Amino acid sequence: MATNKKGAANNSKQPENFSKYIKTFWKIYIVGVLMAVFFFLFASWGLFGHMPTFEELENPESNVATEIISSDGETLGKFYTQNRTPVKFADLPQNLVDALTSTEDERYYDHSGIDARGTMRAVVFLGRDGGASTITQQLAKNLFHGEGSKNLIMRIIQKAKEWVIATRLEKQYTKDEILAMYLNTVDFVNQAVGIRSAAKIYFGKEPKNLTVEESAVIVGMLTNPSRFNPKSHPDRSKYRRDIVFHQLAKNDFITEEEKKALQAKPIELHYSPETHNEGIATYFREYLREFMGKWVKDNPKEDGTEYNIYKDGLKIYVTIDSRMQKYAEEAVQEHLANLQEQFFIDNKNNKNAPFRNISQEETKRIMERAAKNSDRWRMMKAEEKSDEEIRKSFDVKTKMRIFTWKGEKDTIMTPMDSIRYYKNFLQTGMMSMRPQTGHVMAWVGGIDYKYFQYDHVAQGARQVGSTFKPFVYATAIEQLHISPCDSINDSPYTMPKGKFGIEQPWSPRNSDGKYRGMIPYSEALANSVNTASAKLMERVGPKTVVDLTHRLGITSNIPEQPAIALGAVDVTVSEMVAAYSTFANQGLYIKPIVITRIEDKNGVVLYQPVAKPVEVFNKDIAYTVIKLLEGVTQSGSGRRLRFGKINTEVYKRITGHPYQFSNPIAGKTGTTQNQSDGWFIGMVPDLATGVWVGNDDRAAHFRSITYGQGATMALPIWALYMKKCYNNADLVVSDKDFERPENLTIDVDCKEKKETEVDSTAVKQIDLSEF
Repeated sequence: MATNKKGAANNSKQPENFSKYIKTFWKIYIVGVLMAVFFFLFASWGLFGHMPTFEELENPESNVATEIISSDGETLGKFYTQNRTPVKFADLPQNLVDALTSTEDERYYDHSGIDARGTMRAVVFLGRDGGASTITQQLAKNLFHGEGSKNLIMRIIQKAKEWVIATRLEKQYTKDEILAMYLNTVDFVNQAVGIRSAAKIYFGKEPKNLTVEESAVIVGMLTNPSRFNPKSHPDRSKYRRDIVFHQLAKNDFITEEEKKALQAKPIELHYSPETHNEGIATYFREYLREFMGKWVKDNPKEDGTEYNIYKDGLKIYVTIDSRMQKYAEEAVQEHLANLQEQFFIDNKNNKNAPFRNISQEETKRIMERAAKNSDRWRMMKAEEKSDEEIRKSFDVKTKMRIFTWKGEKDTIMTPMDSIRYYKNFLQTGMMSMRPQTGHVMAWVGGIDYKYFQYDHVAQGARQVGSTFKPFVYATAIEQLHISPCDSINDSPYTMPKGKFGIEQPWSPRNSDGKYRGMIPYSEALANSVNTASAKLMERVGPKTVVDLTHRLGITSNIPEQPAIALGAVDVTVSEMVAAYSTFANQGLYIKPIVITRIEDKNGVVLYQPVAKPVEVFNKDIAYTVIKLLEGVTQSGSGRRLRFGKINTEVYKRITGHPYQFSNPIAGKTGTTQNQSDGWFIGMVPDLATGVWVGNDDRAAHFRSITYGQGATMALPIWALYMKKCYNNADLVVSDKDFERPENLTIDVDCKEKKETEVDSTAVKQIDLSEF
């Protein structure tokens, strides 16, 4: 058979060409592999940008919120740039872990940071059949560069860096730690950064208490927290949640029947945003923010830098009890909502409402001052508007949302009308404190922090009225050794010109215009007899009384003048409560304490204050004042606490219900001129609570003392609060007698006592004009 030379040549070339192709393929393959290797090496060396060091992996940087934790273990609020509070894996429910791994990374516990199968699937199906990123890679992205770039080349570089960081994270941490860290870094929107904030904001609970349905909603958000947000897009959120149930069933964590039952359920949210203006103890939190601003300057880190309360994840353990705080805020709302209604009725025919007894010129000055202090004025001034332009803008009607006791309301009014509207509202300051420790248990600085940001506990000093009188009596007991059983003549009295430097003769009168003749001091204080206080002031001198108030921790400016005997001085609620607490603490003054300790994010204690009791006077004097103040609530201006039955309909509507306290209570009411300020400070052996009520402007007030006195404005808040505290046995608030000193040297068991006491159960009807 003849051989075709041309064919033979072709056949001989085929192996050579095939071999050439093979060599080329391997060259390309090897080059590709080497390029990939060097690509990842370059990424790991940081040639494509910064790569985290070992120390950064050990302590990944994240903005961690400072948490405010109450004495009963509840979170009162946070200071944050990002609302993030990390939790440990042990604090996560198993249903959340199962939902997360089933939906986001089914082979999470089998790979070492990179899922080869998932990556290949993503390449083959161009990402249509699931993403290639593992939970570890997603953590790497969240921690070290955030959102992926839209530029293809940059995204490839980012992916390489994610792979390298993911493998390093897997070496550095356990699987459980990585999973918890990932959930702590996710931004679930609505100021919910991390699983702790998400659980609290969307469902009102700690992560460990999440149900399988709630966990599925949260895991469903991970793909796109904004798009699948249960608050904004409930239908989309339910769709994603049901996919999570499908994945749980696919991975045998739930049965098909359970899946169908779960998918049939609606999403039940308990949405409660954590903002600085909302939630519990808002005024206290603002006070704490200011305190921390000073604290970080005085307590720097070891490297000399200041702690950042918005990013460093501090834990501030405070004395506030969340239950007592809640009761205090409820008491304020229950009483002032009713009293405010009466205030509007009282001013119905007042053309200058809410102001009384002032000229139009004075009214204009008040309104002008309020306008200049407003945000509108400051913002327009910053825009370099003239005063005339700004004033005109205050007379232009505009849409606005206003505060009412029945909820926020949308309306149209001029900014100047809104200023006058808000001047109508009665404000309050309330603080509750343990006398023996100085721990502040509740703090209410106003009626609504969103609309009224002035704190009437620590910021606002107001005229105290008759609540100042116990300081005069305490001075007299200490200096003159008087007894509550000693008598004084309640008769017209004039202090001559020149006495203690006064420029005019001073003739104080009793508020009821009556004089009782010879009465014991116990009755004089119980009924706030002005002449008795003035005569005691003349005997001890104003300076001695002022000195005592300073020993009692009052730093407000008190003039050394006789008129202070009637309470013509301005003092803050916090100072008054601490001073009164000294009587209940057997003469030992303790400055109010609001923080028990501050820890860094690792649990290291940075600050732990210690109470420093100061002896102001002996036990006998303290107990004697307590007995005088008990008389106030038994037969004096505070006897409303004892009523068994109330038939006066107006009083019923304002106070809500009779209180019927039968336990020992030491307290004092206070009412200032024109009914501008109403006070009540009440104590039981282990709790002292002070309440002030009034309008921000003293020119705004009730028409008469019927509603404008401390016994009507402030005392009911104290009573409602204490009722709530007593109804919670876990709080352990005493209803026993105040401790009597052994071998008491002052006579407090007056014979007249039995004659002046009123049996609370015998009172059938009250006349408001008596008070």
